[in-house]
Amino acid sequence: MSKKVAFITGVTGQDGAYLSEYLLKKGYIVHGMKRRVSLLNTDRIDHLYQDPHVENRNFILHYGDLTDSMNITKLIKEIQPDEIYNLAAMSHVKVSFDMPEYVANADGIGTLRILEAVRLLGLENKTRVYQASTSELYGLVQEVPQKETTPFYPRSPYAVAKMYAYWITVNYREAYGIHASNGILFNHESPLRGETFVTRKVTRALSRIILGLQDMVYLGNLSSKRDWGHAKDYVRAMHAILQQEKGDDYVIATGITTTIRDFIKKAAKDVGLEILFQGEGVEEKGYLNHVDQDIFVEKVGEEYLEQILLRTKEKSIIVGVDVSYFRPTEVDMLIGDPSKCKKHLDWEPEYDLDGLIKEMMASDIKLFKKDNYLKEGGFTTMNYYE
Repeated sequence: MSKKVAFITGVTGQDGAYLSEYLLKKGYIVHGMKRRVSLLNTDRIDHLYQDPHVENRNFILHYGDLTDSMNITKLIKEIQPDEIYNLAAMSHVKVSFDMPEYVANADGIGTLRILEAVRLLGLENKTRVYQASTSELYGLVQEVPQKETTPFYPRSPYAVAKMYAYWITVNYREAYGIHASNGILFNHESPLRGETFVTRKVTRALSRIILGLQDMVYLGNLSSKRDWGHAKDYVRAMHAILQQEKGDDYVIATGITTTIRDFIKKAAKDVGLEILFQGEGVEEKGYLNHVDQDIFVEKVGEEYLEQILLRTKEKSIIVGVDVSYFRPTEVDMLIGDPSKCKKHLDWEPEYDLDGLIKEMMASDIKLFKKDNYLKEGGFTTMNYYE
């Protein structure tokens, strides 16, 4: 039997990396599309890389961009994929307000380019398409929890572009019989999450504060509520969606919502810190209130204990609020109803939020210990100013 062939756009991102790994273990040949940029950005998939000179490669990278329809059509024609996973997007909600036209082109019309290429190449009966939709579609929520039938109310250029992508996927499924499906994924995180997304921003900042590399972190709306799961769980759902007899749309979520404030508390607690929040709105601040020394030494190390005890004694502020991180139109609360995917996909998350946070904190502490070691040795490390 010949191997299944998958084509993943956005292969260098968090989801692309985990999905590539998952499909390769299942025996797929995986083709990934990456944008040409001046800096190398393949660190998430470097462990999967195979030299072009290796015979019978099963992981192959291509340059491409969702804004280039000729390029998309050419790649799909060459690859002849059994499954396409469209994960590429400019997915930072706040940044989408700064570059709305590009987001519409890449995230919205980019999906159309893929579907139209499948149609023009006569692959309607061969190629199945997964479209990465988002819980941001619900925006100003009309129903709690949100499910597949909940009306959309997008609140950002990103969400509006994704709404077009959602409906064009449904339209091509109904108009041309393409096996095309939307996965309405709620927030999913991991140690591979982009550095500017709030969960990773929190775990990175706490790790740097603990190690004495940073004094505090500024965030936006601490009262926003999100339904957070692990990306590893969610890529399993993506694959399961394309194994169904017919294309359909599914909410993938945990059904549990948590405030950003509580996420910070949980991340701090994982390494033995207690953070006390005081004030409201832009005046709210998070203080170091207590250290469980046994947990801290176990998770971080005794050599870092003295400075964190000193900061705790001083009730140091380590979390502040900056209005520049607020969105012009906020999405205050998202919580998904995963009943349909659990019933039809036989899907259950393997990670809970505490397990996710534990993994992220351990990974970022390890990462920044390396930075600390290099700095102590007189070397320059990468700066993180974005």
